This record gives sequence, structure tokens and C-alpha cells, in this order.
Amino acid sequence: MDFALYRSFVTDLAVESGDFIRPFYGRTDLAVESKGDTSPVTAADRGAELLLRRRIADRFPEHGIIGEEYGNERAEADFTWVLDPIDGTKSFISAVPLWGTLIALLHRGEPVLGCIHQPILGQLLIGDGVSATLNGEPVRCRATTRVAAATILTSDHLNLGRYQNGPACERLLGRARLARTWGDCYGYLLLASGHADVCLDPIMNPWDIAALIPVVRGAGGVITDWHGGAAYPAAHTVAAATPALHAEVLAALRG
Repeated sequence: MDFALYRSFVTDLAVESGDFIRPFYGRTDLAVESKGDTSPVTAADRGAELLLRRRIADRFPEHGIIGEEYGNERAEADFTWVLDPIDGTKSFISAVPLWGTLIALLHRGEPVLGCIHQPILGQLLIGDGVSATLNGEPVRCRATTRVAAATILTSDHLNLGRYQNGPACERLLGRARLARTWGDCYGYLLLASGHADVCLDPIMNPWDIAALIPVVRGAGGVITDWHGGAAYPAAHTVAAATPALHAEVLAALRG
């Protein structure tokens, strides 16, 4: 499949949504609401998704859309966009730049193109499952082969015990050279660009996952659920790592 048209469009979507979101960032008067699952949401989340939906509908009216804030439209279409306007809203409302906009394109249910955009830091990572670029320059996962030399990231260390085998996770983190909560989508940007080695998330939604798959694979990494199965569409967990570490990480998570 020729991704040139879609890659250009994804870049436009990222730039326009970033321009919309940026003025909301760092405001002490930003109104924050709680959704039904208690997760926070702001006018930046909702407005950015509406902008993305309008742009997609105008350009590709036959395509489907799956979004965190406004649900599904034609989700069974051959081409479907998966949107998370602000992945990492807790960081966003705290003026911490470890968040980003996730945009994925599915072809017959498979993620074939994804982007992670961090508009405050000016970073746009795009992957198509074969290659990945950060601001137009090729990037690759680094060649770390030992957990003892690895940087392991997770979005919220408390969730490891809430949703998975907490003791096994803690043992794995304890073996790493560095373990940090530089998570949400920004952790996967760090992994794909060679600044981290493992990303673990024990609880995820489809819009959190779809864009990560072509990005991580495009950078030469391995991304699955915590059992080694497909990370999308049915999974609710993600384990992504350099190829030399992935199987060892899964084994450690099983305890």
C-alpha cells in the first residue's frame, strides 16, 4: 500500500490539532471534568477530536472513525481512523509534557499507519510498520539485550498491581537499570526513538493502542499484549520492547 497520501494527511492532522491544543496547555484556569470512568477530560480533548473528525470527514467521507471522546462512526469501513486527542490527560492538566495526540489508520481492522505528536516539544513520530520517522528523520529502537541495562517505562506503577501480577512486575522493574513512569504515548515515542527499551501498560483502551503498533514495529520493536498475542483490537494490555528483550520481559511478567 502506498502510504504517501495518508502520511501527508496525518502530518496535517497532527499540526492542526496541535495548534488547537497548545493554547490550553499550562493554564491554571483550565476546567477539568471527570468522565464516567473517573478519568479527566478538558475542552482541549473534546475540541481537538472534533477538529480531527471534521477534517477526516471532509477529506475521506467514506472512512470510519473511532474516537475516545465521541465514539464510533462507520467503524467497519475498510479504512478507519482511531483517535486519542490527548493521550495522557493527567500529565496534560499538570503541565507535564509527557502526553501526545494519537492518530492511527486501520485497513480492514489492522493498524497500518500511526503517529504520536507532542506539540509542546515539537515532536512528530510517524510509523507504518516498516519504518518510522521522528520529525522526518529515521529512528530505530536501540539494541539493548539485557534487562540489567534497560530502561523500562510504565504509565502508572500503581496499575501494575491493580490489574496484573504486581509482585512479578515489581521484580522486573527492580532488575532494570532504570524504571520510570515516563509513560502514556510519550513512553512509546522514547522507545521508538532509541531512548528507552521497554514500555508496559497493564490496562489500555483501543484508542490508546492502535497508533502505537505501526510506530513501534516501524522502529524495529516488538509490540504485543502481555501474553504475546495481538495488541489490537481485543487486547487491554501492551508490552513493547526491543526484539532482544521482548520474550524475556513477557516471561518475567508471568512470574
